[in-house]
Amino acid sequence: MFRQRPDSDLLVEGWVVGVMVEIAGERLPIRHYFAVGRPDRAQAEWAAVDLAMQTGPVASSPSGGREPVEALRELVAYRMRELGLKVGESRALGDKFPRRWLPS
Repeated sequence: MFRQRPDSDLLVEGWVVGVMVEIAGERLPIRHYFAVGRPDRAQAEWAAVDLAMQTGPVASSPSGGREPVEALRELVAYRMRELGLKVGESRALGDKFPRRWLPS
């Protein structure tokens, strides 16, 4: 019989990533948020950049003290199940602060 690790629900399996995107007509880049189901932080950031490039060019330098690409918070296994994000999946969350994904 298969036995699950007791702490497997607390393993990091994804990230919420903020990417600054330059939008035509806007004075400053706007941060867009992405949920990425990859446990490796660097891979999650690159997957978010790939999605962000569909919206517009990614900012090349920090703006207002914020990095252009920043992993904001890790997502553990049980939280990903609650929100319906699968491992390997990437999802655009929009430009509004994702309160549901980033509880305080």
